[in-house]
Formats: sequence, C-alpha cells, structure tokens
Amino acid sequence: MQQSSNPDFFKSKVLGHPAGLFVLFFTEMWERFSFYGMRVLLINFLTMAAIGLNPGWEWSSENAGALFGTYAGLLYLTPILGGYIADKITGYRLAVLIGAIIMTAGHASMAFETEASLYIGLALLVIGTGFFKPNMTSIISEMYKDVPEKKDGAYTIFYMGVNAGAFFGMMLCGYLGEKVGWSWGFGLAGIFMLLGSIQFWLAKPLFGSIGDKPNKNLVQSEEERLAEENNPNEGKQNPFTGLDKVLIFISAAVGLLYIFNDPSSKIANIHLLPEEIMGLNGPALITGIGLLVFLFLVSSRISRYDKVVRNRMIAVVIFAFFTVLFWMSFEQGATSLVLFARDFTQRTLVGDSATIFKIVNTLLTVIPLGIITWVLFRLFRETANRIATSNIVLAGSFVVVWGIVGWMLWKDYNAVAYKVSYQVVETPSKNKDGEVIKNEDGTPVLLWSPIEESRALAEGDRVRDTQMVISSQVPLEVNQQVNIHVEKGNFVLLDDPMSEQIRSDYQAANRASMVVPATVTEEVTNQIEVTASWFSILNSFFIIAFASFFSKWWESKYNPPGAVKYGLGLAIMGLGFGMLAIGSSSIPQGAEPGIVRVSMVWLILAYLFHTLGELCSSPVGLSYVSKLVPGRMIAFMFGMWYLAIAIGNKLAANLGGAVEQISEEYSLSAFFLIFTIIPISAGILVAALNPLLKRLMGGVK
Repeated sequence: MQQSSNPDFFKSKVLGHPAGLFVLFFTEMWERFSFYGMRVLLINFLTMAAIGLNPGWEWSSENAGALFGTYAGLLYLTPILGGYIADKITGYRLAVLIGAIIMTAGHASMAFETEASLYIGLALLVIGTGFFKPNMTSIISEMYKDVPEKKDGAYTIFYMGVNAGAFFGMMLCGYLGEKVGWSWGFGLAGIFMLLGSIQFWLAKPLFGSIGDKPNKNLVQSEEERLAEENNPNEGKQNPFTGLDKVLIFISAAVGLLYIFNDPSSKIANIHLLPEEIMGLNGPALITGIGLLVFLFLVSSRISRYDKVVRNRMIAVVIFAFFTVLFWMSFEQGATSLVLFARDFTQRTLVGDSATIFKIVNTLLTVIPLGIITWVLFRLFRETANRIATSNIVLAGSFVVVWGIVGWMLWKDYNAVAYKVSYQVVETPSKNKDGEVIKNEDGTPVLLWSPIEESRALAEGDRVRDTQMVISSQVPLEVNQQVNIHVEKGNFVLLDDPMSEQIRSDYQAANRASMVVPATVTEEVTNQIEVTASWFSILNSFFIIAFASFFSKWWESKYNPPGAVKYGLGLAIMGLGFGMLAIGSSSIPQGAEPGIVRVSMVWLILAYLFHTLGELCSSPVGLSYVSKLVPGRMIAFMFGMWYLAIAIGNKLAANLGGAVEQISEEYSLSAFFLIFTIIPISAGILVAALNPLLKRLMGGVK
C-alpha cells in the first residue's frame, strides 16, 4: 500500500506515528501558545488603570468587549477564505508558513502598546489565522489519507499540542504581562510564533510532497470526501443561482458592516451604519434584515434537495443555533471571567494555602513541560540526520521556556509581602454616572473604601482601620510609612520614588491622587499573589485530565446521541456559571474592583464545569456537518457553521463587556445567573429535541 504522498513518511516514527506529526504538534503548540498568551492579556490590558506601575488603557469593559468580540468573530471567518486559497493556489504547507509569518508580525506590532499598533496587530492576527488555522489539520488529513485507522490517534496527539500551547501561553505570557509589563507578555507571544514558524519550515524535507501546491485536476477537500462517503445518494446538483449570489453578498456585507461598526461606533464614534432609522435602532434593524436574508438563502437552498438530504441539513441548522448559545456562554472565559478573576477573586494566599498553591503550581508546570520535552527528545533522536536545524531551533525554544518557568517559580517561592494597616471610610456606592446605587428599601448601598491622600473627610464620616497582605517589589521594614495604590482590583505597595512617580502621573492627567497612606505592621514570608491569568490555564489542564475518560465514554455502549451530548454540555456549563452566581452573591451591587473579594474556589469550580461541558459538546460539531451535508453543499454549510461560532464569540464578548453595567444596575451575581439560566434551558431543549433530530438525520449517527 502506498503510504500517503511520501513512501518514506512512516519509516521515522515517534510513539507509533510519523515524526512529521510531531513537527505539526510543536508548530501548533507554539501558535496556540502565542494566540492564547495574547488573548489572556488583551481584556486585562485594555481595562487596566491608566495610572499605575503597570498601566493599561482604562477602557470600559463595554469598549474592550466590542473590540475583542470583533477580533474573535473574524478569527472564525477568515479561515474559510484561507482554506480556499490553500486548496486552489498555495498548498497547505506554504499557507501555514504565510499565516505564521503574518501572525508573528501581528504579535510584534501589539508589543508597542500604541493604539495604531494594536489595531494593526489584531488585523494581522486575523489574516494570519485565516491562512494557518484550517491548513494544519488539512496536512494531517493528507498525511493519513491512506491509513485512516490511525487518524483518530493522530488528531488526539495533535490536540494535546493545542492544549499544551494554550496552557503554557496563558501561564507564561500572562505572568510576564502582569508581573513585568504588558509588552513583555505580548512580545513573548510573538517570539514563540516566530520560532514555531522557523522550525516548521526547516522541517520540510520530512514531508515530501505532502501539503504541496495542489494538482487542480485532483483537488478535493477532505470535507467533501467525507461528505460523499456518508451521503452517497446526495441527490440532484444544486448550483448557486444568480439570486443566491446576490443574497450571499448582501448578508455578508451587512454582517461585516455590523462587526466593524460595533467597536468603531463605541470607541471612536465612527458610525458605519446609521444610528437610527425611523425611530428604531439602526444597526440592530439592518443587522436583523441581513440575518433574515441569510436565513432565506439557507432555507431556499435546502428546499431544493430531496427530502432525506433536506432533513439532514435542517438538523445541521438546528445544531448551529445551539452552537451560538454554547459559544456565547463558554467564551466568557476571555472577557468577564478575566475581569472577575482580577477584580473580585481573592488571589493573595498566605500560610498553608500559599504552600499548597506553590506545590500544585510547580507540579502543574514542571510535569507537563517535562513530558513534552521528552517527546522533543524522541523526535530529535529519530530525525537528527534529516531535520537537524529544525530540531536545534525547537530545542532552543524549550531552553527559553524552561528558563522562564524556572525564573517564575523562583519568583513565587521568594515573593516578599507585608501586612499593612490603612484607613477606610464608609462610602455610598455609585454607578459610572455618579449616581448613588440604592437597595430595594431605598437606602444607599454602602462600601468601605480606602481613604486616598487627596480626600478630605467630612464631619460624621465613619472611619476605621483595616489590614491587608500585599506583595512588594522592594524590601520594607515594620512600622515604615508607605503608600498603597489601587489599580483596578490590584493593590500595589509603593515606596517613596514610586509614590512620587504615581502622584506626578495623576497631576499630569489633572486627576486627584488615588494614593492611600499606610503603615507596615508585619513581614509575611509565606505568601503568593496569583495572577489573574493563571485561572485561564485551568481549561487546558482539565481537558488534558478528563479527555481520556470522555473518549472512553463515547466509545462505550453508553454513548449518548449527539443531541443529548450537546444538551449535557450546555447544562453542565450552565452549572459552572451557577457556581459563580453563588460565589459572587456576597459582592454588593456596584462594588469597586478589589474592595470585596471571594474565594478562588468558585472560579476553579466554574472552569471545571465549563471544561466538562466543552468535552460533552466537542464531538457533535463539525463531524455532524461532514456526515450530514452533501458534498456540493459542504463548503457553504461549513461556512455557516463557522459563522455560528463567530456570532457566538461576538455575542460572548459584547455580553461580557456588559458586566460592569449589569453589576451596577443589578449585581454581579445577576450577571452570572443569566449564563446559568440560558445554557441550562437550551441544554434541556436540545436534549428534548433528540427524537426529532434523530428522524431528521435519517440514520446518520
């Protein structure tokens, strides 16, 4: 039997698979490292206080969510074009390299921290992802096309690289960004994207003709092949009519106008869509019309097929609707959960809690990195003569990672902290418009706020002393007079030079100083301040920990139908938000960041349930599209599926950006309750639809 396009490809094996798979493993790992490393920083950076030791831009969560939502939505649309270009023109390997280079430039641009460089960087990342994302998996499909029985194992290994990259990217870029400076975190993401690109290109002798420029007479996408295998009787051809093309253009144009208008109107007051039409919300009205046009297009094309095919495609549309709801909730991990971790989660641990965290964090970091380094050694030993230069670049990358990990752990084990005493005053909570927030009985919501040096106390103000443990960048002495600065939930200790710099920055900005006088009362030797970005690694960790269990479940006789899996995923994810709703119930309405904090256990439980929900839902998505849709409709329906994910991501960021407004008007607990009720209700509904969906799918499992 011919083994793929390269007869020698399976002669060099690592863990029973061709060595080329592990080149792709590490390439994808570095790309995910850079992607998630940047992602975990972006909302934090945009909304962080503009004056401080590590200043951000102090955007509102609404503006930050609007920008991030557009970025996240486009990430699922450009791969449609990138996959087409690779299929028809460049080939998969060259497309991956082009994407990697463009993304490297995007990360480098973001490291400059200017508004222009941020927008340019995000645009380059979107374009680069369009080339990179669809074509890595296409290379694997081509590699294993003659040995399909090995493909499941190959994808399992590949997705371990995805999660390993996400894990270390969020951990290390997040740590550098929060502890050293945002540009360091953004820059580190770009460095590893570059190194990943170089090692991939230098390994090309290993691939032979796999992923080369396509032979136009032989081109057929993997998705089309799968669809035709599963739908041998797909019925009559269904070419696009002139009206179809017009409707595609109209709906695409409206969608793009909306996705760009949302951030441009909120951030720069540039309106690409009219603000009002006949007294109605202009963007909402036009977007609604565009959605109706698209639904008409989908319905008209589906109606032209015979009954069996038509019913199967209706099933795909139903799953796509619930996909929007799933990602709308799940992707809160990039917006509202980052803000919750930073502003309202108790991240300063002392005593036994600090010791336990340090040990757990060390094991979480060193063991996975050690395993991946062992895989690198196996790859190096197997391919030393063929791709030595690529392996050297890869080994150099790991030397850098081990160095950063060692430095991070050393910093954590040698962190210096102090217990400080300062005064707080009882203050009415106010919304962003300066209006006092009131309880249901009409009394004001009262909070204890630190007394800034610029604040003049009035007669009758209730004042008391309080204490807090805070990390310090410099050694201090007991009874030393110091200052505290509150930076969007982060309490920072300032020595005299730092205090003067912060005061100067406030004066230059014509703002009252927010520096708070304090006194050192005790040195704390066993302490750690967990970064807000650390919690984001839990999703990748839980996937690695539980993926094997779910895989065995799906292969057993207890494997539930797809609709039930999706329903379980939605409902379990909703329970995760329920944990947050309970945990945040003690946070008063309109509470300022950092004033009230809750146990990190609630956030850890939320990520656990969210990941379990993801593992339930993940088998349902694209596999059903390939099984249910006829080959001549596959590209259109895959595009629609990615559109559903894009809409879900955009809605997630917009709703996540509303966290400040909802927590001011109601409470933070009410915000999370929204994402408890919607997914659980949707999960119950899609599970109840299982008999209908089963009939529509016509025997496809």
